[in-house]
Amino acid sequence: MTTAKGATSTKRWLVVLGTVIMQMGLGTIYTWSLFNAHLVSKFGWELSSVAITFSITSFALAFATLFAGKLQDRFGLRRLTAASGILLGLGLILSSQASSLLMFYLLAGVVVGYADGTAYITSLSNLIKWFPKHKGLISGVSVGAYGTGSLIFKYINGGLIESVGVSSAFLYWGLIVMAMIVIGSTLVREAPVPAAVPSSVTAAGVKVVQKDYTVKEMLRTKQAYLLFVIFFTACMSGLYLIGIVKDIGVQLAGLDVQTAANAVAMIAIFNTAGRLILGALSDKMSRLKLVGVSLAVTTAAMLTLSFAPLSFGLFFTCVAAIAFCFGGNITVFPAIVSDFFGLKNHSKNYGIVYQGFGIGALSGSFIAASLGGFKPTFIVIGFLCLLACLIAVSLKPPVSGRKETKGMSLKPYGRTA
Repeated sequence: MTTAKGATSTKRWLVVLGTVIMQMGLGTIYTWSLFNAHLVSKFGWELSSVAITFSITSFALAFATLFAGKLQDRFGLRRLTAASGILLGLGLILSSQASSLLMFYLLAGVVVGYADGTAYITSLSNLIKWFPKHKGLISGVSVGAYGTGSLIFKYINGGLIESVGVSSAFLYWGLIVMAMIVIGSTLVREAPVPAAVPSSVTAAGVKVVQKDYTVKEMLRTKQAYLLFVIFFTACMSGLYLIGIVKDIGVQLAGLDVQTAANAVAMIAIFNTAGRLILGALSDKMSRLKLVGVSLAVTTAAMLTLSFAPLSFGLFFTCVAAIAFCFGGNITVFPAIVSDFFGLKNHSKNYGIVYQGFGIGALSGSFIAASLGGFKPTFIVIGFLCLLACLIAVSLKPPVSGRKETKGMSLKPYGRTA
C-alpha cells in the first residue's frame, strides 16, 4: 500500500513538473509587444495594425478552449498537448518567413493562439484534478508558470531580436517553445476519474449534493452566465492595461519612454505574484469573496488612473494593483468553476466561461476606440469592475437540486434523465 501511494505521489509531482514546463512555454506569447516596433521598422506597417496580431492570438486562444475538452477525450492529453506544442512552434517558425500582415494574422495569430489555448486549458484542468483538495494553490502554480514564462522570455526574445533580427527571432522562439511543450507533455498523465463524493460544503457553508454538470446542464444555470460576466470584466481590465501600459506612463504620468517601459516587467512580476498568492489564499476562504475584493481594488485603481494627477509612484502603484488582481482572478476562476460545476467535465465547462478572456481582450480596445482616450475607457472599465464585484460577493453556487435530506437516497455524480 505504501509503495502504491509513493508511486502515485511521484507520478503527481511529475505531472506538476511537466505542466509547469508546458505552461512556461505557452506563456511566452505575452512577449508579443516586443516585436511590434521592430516589425513596423522592417516592413513599414502601422503600429496599430501590427498590434492587432496579439488581439487575434488572444481571441483564438479563448476560442480553442471550447473544443479542447472534446479533443482530449478523443486523442488523450499527452498526444494533444504534444501536437499543440508542435503546431505552436511551427506557427512561430513559419512567421519568421512571413512578409505580409495577413500571414502574421494567420500564423502568429490564429495558429499560435489556437494551439496555445488547447494545451493551456487541458493541462491546467488535468493538474487541478490531480489535487482536488488544493485547487486554488495548484491552479496558482500552473497559471503562475504561464506568467513566469512571459517574464523570462521578455529577456530571451528581446536578446534574440537584438542579436539575430526580428524575423529570425521567431525561428528560435518557435524551436525553444516547441521543445519545452513536447518535453513537458511526456511527463504528464491524465488524472484518474474522481471518486464519487456524496456531499460537499461550499465556502458559504451550504451543504449540497456534489454533481458533475455537463456543458448543457451548466448552461441551464444562471450562475454560468454571471460567472462569465465577472470573468469577462476581470480579463478586460487586465488585458487592456497590459496592451497600453507603456503609453499610459508616457502620456498620463509624464514618464520618459525607458522608465515607462519598466512597467511591462513590473506587470509580469505582479501578475505572477497575484497568481501564486491569491491562488493559495483561495483554498482558505471564499473564492468569490476574494474575487470581489480584487475587483474592488481594480475599480479603485482604474478610477485613480482616470481622475488623479499621476506621479511616478501613483502610476506604478495602480499598475501593480491591477496586474496583481488580474493574475489572481484568472487563477482563482478555474477552481470556482470546479466548485460550482464539478471536476469531471471541467475543461469543457471552463472553456465556456473562458470565452470571457477572448471577448475581454477585444472589448477594451473597442471601448477605447469608441470613447477616444485612456481616461474615459478607465472610467467605463472601473464601473464595470464595480458591478462585477457586487455580483461576485452575492453569487451562490447552484444547488444541484438536491439538498441533503435525512433518509434520502443519493446518487453521486448523477445526471438528470
